[in-house]
Amino acid sequence: MRLNVNPTRMELTKLKKRLVVAKRGHKLLKDKQDELMKKFIDLIKKNNELRIKVEEELTESLKEFMMAKAVMGSEMLEEAIIMPSETISLEISKKNIMSVNVPIMKFIREGSEGASIYPYGYALTSAELDGAINKLYNILPHLLELAEVEKACQLMADEIEKTRRRVNALEYVMIPQLQETIKYITMKLEENERGNLTRLMKVKSMMEQRG
Repeated sequence: MRLNVNPTRMELTKLKKRLVVAKRGHKLLKDKQDELMKKFIDLIKKNNELRIKVEEELTESLKEFMMAKAVMGSEMLEEAIIMPSETISLEISKKNIMSVNVPIMKFIREGSEGASIYPYGYALTSAELDGAINKLYNILPHLLELAEVEKACQLMADEIEKTRRRVNALEYVMIPQLQETIKYITMKLEENERGNLTRLMKVKSMMEQRG
């Protein structure tokens, strides 16, 4: 399907320039799409590795909690951990990867300097509870990294889909339309030139006959 334009030399020149720009844009977008796909595959691999690691660590921590609950009892366990020793908030910034703003997350810990991570005394608690708290404390950075990577994967997938649509629009719609229109105008101009040449030859022949 060609564009609805007047078959003039000026229009032909404009369309040829547009075609050059469209082809250049297509190449740049295709390169961007390929690079995004490489980074996306790397992120997916990292995401899978992190998820397995975090799930294993959480399972181990849960086992420790279950053991602590069995040794101490539910009420004593709840009483021991009801008052946290520090407050943790989340700070989120961004970094740009291939025009995608992915999140950078960081924990801000608020509490007494050098305070213990255990929010209880040791007299009435079990070693299993210490182990569970310690494991959870160490899991937090991995959980945060997993959240970062999963969000980055989601944003990267959205950008890949947007880029793919733009690449396809250029490759299957705009570039073929421009090529078809250029071909049509070129044929029309050649046809007009042949017509003009034929008329000139007729005029010349008539003038020669009269001469």
